[in-house]
Amino acid sequence: MSKSVRRVRAALEAAGLPTDIRQTEESARTAALAAQALGCEVDQIAKSILFRGAESGTLYLFVTAGGRQVHPESASALAQEALGKADAAEVRARTGFAIGGVAPVGHLEQPRAFFDRHLMAFGTVWAAAGTPAHVFPAEPAALARAAGAVVADFST
Repeated sequence: MSKSVRRVRAALEAAGLPTDIRQTEESARTAALAAQALGCEVDQIAKSILFRGAESGTLYLFVTAGGRQVHPESASALAQEALGKADAAEVRARTGFAIGGVAPVGHLEQPRAFFDRHLMAFGTVWAAAGTPAHVFPAEPAALARAAGAVVADFST
């Protein structure tokens, strides 16, 4: 088991969440691929998108439904500053995860987090568990709490 997956497992345990981490047969690098591999709706995939504050350099995590996009103006309003996408090297250095495997929990450096209200419509959502091939299920409200995320409307 990779260090990334172990960090996610430890974070789930610390939050009192089930640690049902699964390895997919196919890559789950995108929400569509993950949904196909898991046999669920694409919006049940809780994808982790990272932005960097243009002024502060603060890392912001937006956990959003798989079929939706983070609305830039809404995200900036929540962060209270202009945002730019964090690049792959910065994501890996600050979270410990490669893009495509970024989990909502278990980061090296805890980002400020926001959780898409759209995900709350599901009994279970699926999130990356530290690699593009590892995922875990969680109840949305419990996952938002574990990620230290504010539930908000920011996706389209």
